[in-house]
Amino acid sequence: MRSFPAVALAVFAVLAPSTALAATHAKSTKTPSKQSVVQPLRKVPLGISEQNATMFTDPLFAPLGVKYARYVTPWNVALTPGSYAAQQLDKWITGARTAGVSALVSFEHLGTENCPHDPCVLPSKADYRAAMVAFHALYPDVTALSPWNEANHPSQPTVKKPKVAAQYYKIVKSVCPTCQVVAADVLDMTNMEKWLTAFVKAAPEARLWGMHNYGDANRFRTSGLATYLKVTKGSVWLTETGAITSFTTTSGVVSFAKSDTRAAKAMNYLLGTLIPSSSRIKRVYIYNWGSDPANRWDSGLLDNGGRPRQIYSILKTYNTPLPGTTTTPTPSTGTTPVVSGGVTVTTPVVSGTVTTKKRG
Repeated sequence: MRSFPAVALAVFAVLAPSTALAATHAKSTKTPSKQSVVQPLRKVPLGISEQNATMFTDPLFAPLGVKYARYVTPWNVALTPGSYAAQQLDKWITGARTAGVSALVSFEHLGTENCPHDPCVLPSKADYRAAMVAFHALYPDVTALSPWNEANHPSQPTVKKPKVAAQYYKIVKSVCPTCQVVAADVLDMTNMEKWLTAFVKAAPEARLWGMHNYGDANRFRTSGLATYLKVTKGSVWLTETGAITSFTTTSGVVSFAKSDTRAAKAMNYLLGTLIPSSSRIKRVYIYNWGSDPANRWDSGLLDNGGRPRQIYSILKTYNTPLPGTTTTPTPSTGTTPVVSGGVTVTTPVVSGTVTTKKRG
């Protein structure tokens, strides 16, 4: 997610809610009254996908107990030291390290590109490899990587090139064989199945997959996830998902009227229904930390005054160990459940910049 392109995209036909769904604080760190959330028997490690490094020092961050975070940056960032993108990335990674948070970094088109309006150029395999080698040399402790962000989306030059995206995946795996590499980070839009099928054919060995399932979470369905699971094999990380408080397209169409109540319902559905629906889901990254009044997309855990929303409280409740259970460290993949007190709990292990959401 990050900065919006100046284009209205058909993908939000996927997200546009029904009429019923669309209808419908002084600055403080006080958490609003807890919203009820059905505690599933199987929990997964949670992370936050967020571009702003100030999240790590916000007094509301540590109480969530989140030990994973995700950041999106241009694919050539390590080849452009001193650039704004490089400075923001370094600030973000430094913040994550200080907070004891394990980073997942996802790459995408150059910051100067704005597809599909303006041409976006896919890097050659040699250039992409050079960038990945340079990145790994700069940040050897960042061992969770996504070769291309939302690769099936029109805002990315990979939208019609799933085989090229598969080549990038193989390059990252070869540069860092021990890294956790997310094979295909895709959005649950109409082209997902066709795009993903072509990727799987080009990289049948892949066993860690990334999905952005805003459609499922905010339209209270499971069809997108079901399709994703059908096409792929192995573990799945929801590398971006969350509860949309409001969204307006570039053409001024209100896809989601502002509603904290609906967003709370969506967060409960995500945590209580979608995630427990498949044991293949091993990790989840919620987008995003704070609301930006200048942004047409709002899924922030905090409002634009920095106050926690209902969805923050729901997330905090989910991340609190269940009564009568204990947690035991699990492997860095966060995939092995631990049974304690008759309840299965999965616990993450910690290993160890500013743009906004991209949408039409």
